[in-house]
Amino acid sequence: MSVTMALAGDTMLGRGVAERLDRPSTVEDLFSAEVRARLAEADLVLLNLECCVSSRGARWTAPGKPFHFRAPPRAAGLLAELGVDCVTLANNHALDYGYEALHDTLDHLARAGVRCVGAGDRLPEARTPVVLRAGGLRLAVVALSDHPSDFAATARRPGIAYADLNAGLPSWVREAVADAGEQADVVLVTPHWGPNMVEEPLPYVRRAAEELVACGATLVAGHSAHVFHGVAPPVLYDLGDFIDDYATHPLLRNDLGLLWQVTLDERGPRRLRALPLKLGYCRTEAARDDEWRWVRDRFTAACARLGASVSPEDHDLVVELGAVQGQGAGRGRAGAS
Repeated sequence: MSVTMALAGDTMLGRGVAERLDRPSTVEDLFSAEVRARLAEADLVLLNLECCVSSRGARWTAPGKPFHFRAPPRAAGLLAELGVDCVTLANNHALDYGYEALHDTLDHLARAGVRCVGAGDRLPEARTPVVLRAGGLRLAVVALSDHPSDFAATARRPGIAYADLNAGLPSWVREAVADAGEQADVVLVTPHWGPNMVEEPLPYVRRAAEELVACGATLVAGHSAHVFHGVAPPVLYDLGDFIDDYATHPLLRNDLGLLWQVTLDERGPRRLRALPLKLGYCRTEAARDDEWRWVRDRFTAACARLGASVSPEDHDLVVELGAVQGQGAGRGRAGAS
C-alpha cells in the first residue's frame, strides 16, 4: 500500500498573478503541460498557499510588512482544476487583508473542494490536523508557522497556527502530532519556518525538525525561504517557490525550483522524485539545459551537506528516503516575502 504525494512550495497567486487571473486565463496559462502532468500523476497534492483568496478586506497594518498578497475568488477553482487536494494557510500572508479575507479564503476553498490546514476562525480550528485518504492510506497533515506572531489565532479571533520555535517545539505542536498519529497511518508536518532568502536551514530550524521527527512526524516538508533546501530524510527543509511574480535574486536564483513527489507507505517516505522548475513571470514550467544543471548541482550539494545523496534519473532528481529513514533530521552547519 503506497501513495505518491506531490508537494509544492510557496504558491503566490496575488499581485501580478492575480492580474492574469482577472483576465480570461486558464490553468494552462500559468503551468506548463509537464508540470500539470506531474501533478496529475500524484495521488495527493499539497502546497503552501502564500496569499488570501478574496475580493474583500483591507491591508494588514504592521510595522515592517511591505507585501500584501490577495488572489481573486476564482483562484480557488484554479487550484481545484490543478488537482490540489489541500493547502496550508499557516504562513505570513493568510491575513494580508484581514479577518474578513481569511474567512473568504476558507469559504472559497471549501466550495472548490480544496481542504485547508493551519488557519481557522478560532484557535482550535487553526491547529486541527486534516486527514487525507488515498490508496487505502490515511495521511494526517499538521501545519504551523513561526511568523508572524500577530497573525496567531486565539480563542476569540481568527488566524494561523502560530508556533514560536526559538525556545523549542511548543507543547501544542507535540500534542497535535501525537493526535494526528492516532487518526492516521502517517503524519506530515508542514512548517512555515525561517527567514526569506537563506541558502540553508538555520540552527533553530534544524533543532525543530529533529524534535518533530522525535515526537512522531513521518515526513516534514517546510517552506518560507523562497529557495529550495537540501533533504535530511525524513525532512525536506524547504520546498522553495512554485509560482509568483517575484524579482529574481542573482545568486540564490529563486526563479529555479523543484516540484517534489514523495512515495509513502505505512512505514513512511520511501522515495523522493523532484522535477526541476523554471519560474517565469506568473508562469511555471520544467527547467531545461543550463538551468536544469544549476538546480541539479545546487540540490546535490545541499543534500550532501545533510548526508543525503541525489541521483539524476531522466529529467528528475531522485533521493532514496527509505534506506536512511530513522536517522533523524541530520546534523551539520547550519525580495520576496
